[in-house]
Amino acid sequence: MANALMIEAHGLTKRFGSTVALDGLDLEVPAGAILGVLGPNGAGKTTAVRILTTLSLPDSGTARVAGFDVVHDAASVQRSIGVTAQDATLDEVLNGRQNLVMIGRLSGLRRAEAKARASELLDRFDLTDAADRVLKGYSGGMRRRLDLAAGLLTRPPVLFLDEPTTGLAPTSR
Repeated sequence: MANALMIEAHGLTKRFGSTVALDGLDLEVPAGAILGVLGPNGAGKTTAVRILTTLSLPDSGTARVAGFDVVHDAASVQRSIGVTAQDATLDEVLNGRQNLVMIGRLSGLRRAEAKARASELLDRFDLTDAADRVLKGYSGGMRRRLDLAAGLLTRPPVLFLDEPTTGLAPTSR
């Protein structure tokens, strides 16, 4: 699988009215690679991520993630990826540990496995001291670190990070 393509896109296009957000994107990312996409605001980076993560449909072109077609086998794509969007997608009334365990359970992990993985990630992201604090009491940087941990919870073979350093202090980046 070392040479397998984990992300492939051919001729992806997406329009929003008269605005062309993507105009024939071609992309191939092999297993084990790290790809960073840079560009100005409005260049189509988030649109591409939304299509590759099955949150949006392309107007034309094809894309596969972890070997699955993003349009025709979206559920398999979703089971194969981790996603950290630009804005945190966590539950404000739960604490950090509860958020991670809930995400793990919704992703199919057994309760004990979800709890163990949550503890491991809380430690890795330096959130152990705040793990049992309600999310409303977290700083912006703490929320971002928890959101990043959530994207890694299931050890996905493909991880999408959209603006991953937003809200993080330079030492946390």
